[in-house]
Amino acid sequence: MTDYKRLGYSDNWINQRLKSIEIRKDLTDEWKRLGLEEGIEFATLTDIIYKTWAEKTAREYKKFKGLKKENLRDNMTNKELVLNMLAELSTKEISAVTNPESFPEHEDVAKRGGTIAKEARLKLEAETGKKVVSPLNAKSIRSLENKKNIPQEDETI
Repeated sequence: MTDYKRLGYSDNWINQRLKSIEIRKDLTDEWKRLGLEEGIEFATLTDIIYKTWAEKTAREYKKFKGLKKENLRDNMTNKELVLNMLAELSTKEISAVTNPESFPEHEDVAKRGGTIAKEARLKLEAETGKKVVSPLNAKSIRSLENKKNIPQEDETI
């Protein structure tokens, strides 16, 4: 939290990001419970979740946001974080009740969890006329926030 504050993230975004970390840990704990290994299996399932809800793999998503080595989730907007949390939470919950045994079954669960968030994304976009998946990254988001909140002469950022 302190690091995010120091980097200039808003309190609202920090709260979302900390919750997303908790949800991600719950999902990875579920995968570990079922015998999956960190690394390629986690990355493959994460890509399926992203590809399903955001229509981009992690690599495509990072490229879209102009990122190289930066953490993708640290560069998501609030809306993106919320939908990614929904996708990961849904995947974890579906996994907990279905107990997939084979990797193809885990892939199916990841698609199902991602689909729940995709449906929410599409409905939100239809209602607002605005895309959820954004090329904005942390640097551009903070730049926009600073322009909205230009300090007076006696204020500091």
